[in-house]
Order: sequence, then C-alpha cells, then structure tokens
Amino acid sequence: MERLDEYDLKILRILQKDSSMSTKKIASALNLTASPVYERIRKLEKEGYIKKYVALLNKKRINKPVTAICMVSLRYHNEGFIDKFDSQIRKLSEVQECYHMAGKVDFFLKINVSGLDEYHDFVRTKLSKIDNIGVLESYFVLKDIIDTTEFYF
Repeated sequence: MERLDEYDLKILRILQKDSSMSTKKIASALNLTASPVYERIRKLEKEGYIKKYVALLNKKRINKPVTAICMVSLRYHNEGFIDKFDSQIRKLSEVQECYHMAGKVDFFLKINVSGLDEYHDFVRTKLSKIDNIGVLESYFVLKDIIDTTEFYF
C-alpha cells in the first residue's frame, strides 16, 4: 500500500461503501475532476487493489436468512487429502466462504440457507459425501452484529 497516495486510499474507501458511485460523484467528493479519478480507478483495478465489483444481496429478501458456520476437521492431513477437499468443496455452490485454518479445525465454511431443513439436506446429500471428513460441527448465527465487506485502512 506504500504506492498508494491519499487520493487512492480515499477512492478505495468510497468504492467499498458504494461501488456503483459514478466517477463524477467520486471526483466531486474529492474536489478533483473526473478524468484523473477515472485513471486512478483503472490503475487500482489493473494493479489488483480492486478485485471485482459485486452487488451485495439482502439474504432475507432472497430467502436465505439462516447463516450456518460449519467447522470441518479432516481425518488425514497430507497434501493430497487437503487438495481433494479443496477441489470438492469448490463444487458446492451453497458454500459462500471457505477458509483453510490453523488450529483445532481444518476448514471454516459459511453457508446461507432458507432454514434448518435446507441445511440438513445440504449436509446429508452434499457435504457428508466429501471424502475424509472426520468431524463436522455446525453453528447457527442468531443475530448479525457486524456484517461488512469493508477493509479498514
């Protein structure tokens, strides 16, 4: 981030809050003209500071209000088993996030579903079919306290 100046950081903060904001509006907020702001945004994209633009959906409106956190521990931990799990979990569209962890569990999964019946079906017909799962623990979110995609810098 040492290559980013104050304006680049401000642009990133603005885009994190609302990536649909026009270049003209961003420029106005920074007291700049649109052209240099446009070039800065393209540079930030090209250099990989901005990965992609997405629409964040309201999970209640799309009938996926239940967030399940699933902790998975594998029976065997050699590279082949870990790679195979990685490959198989990527095929499950229900999994929104998957992290390979250090510590007591091997993988942390985030899954949003319409309810417990859908989660039960997901575990029974898909997740449990993945080879080498030793322990699977599920936790359910009671209330979203902080729900953001923004990075602080």
